[in-house]
Amino acid sequence: MDPGYFETMYAESADPWGFGERWYEHRKYAITLAALPRPHYRRAFEPGCSIGVLTAQLAARCDRIVATDVVPRALESARHRLEQDGVADRVELGRASLLDSWPPGTFDLVVLSEVLYYLTPGDLVTTLGRAVDSLEEGGTLLVVHWQHPVPEYPQTGRAVHEAIAATDGLDHAGSYRDEDFHLDVYTRGPVPSVAAAEGLN
Repeated sequence: MDPGYFETMYAESADPWGFGERWYEHRKYAITLAALPRPHYRRAFEPGCSIGVLTAQLAARCDRIVATDVVPRALESARHRLEQDGVADRVELGRASLLDSWPPGTFDLVVLSEVLYYLTPGDLVTTLGRAVDSLEEGGTLLVVHWQHPVPEYPQTGRAVHEAIAATDGLDHAGSYRDEDFHLDVYTRGPVPSVAAAEGLN
């Protein structure tokens, strides 16, 4: 979608989706973090980071995070939040969209939270290919999206998750779905389950 759509949203409110206030968001973030199969990650990428609510929580589980957004006001709010939470030194913030060049290097975690339904089907395929290519072997891809249709969005969350399931190079590691959102966890190549990695089975 046109970046102007998001700039208008943030011009009207510092937190237009209520990321920092709504119980729905707090619960979703808790489930997101619990779904990550590893306790700690080396380097993560979170495009569409908005005001940094999830970014700050991910920073407790990551050595480094590259987080981007298209709206300068959102990035300023994210920077302030990260400084307040004492994790700013772990996060590299930058202005970019999903369709811009991705950061150099590889990641062992890519988080695509509430961003992919803003893409056309063709751009979604391109973005998912980038996600696979940027993941280290055994790395984690976490995707989560709102399930209710939004008329102005190019795609639905359901369509997005169906496209991800059909993407080559990913192994499905787990999921959560309720009436409101759908979360999937994939890995780049098969990896042991959490229990198997700890020798419990």
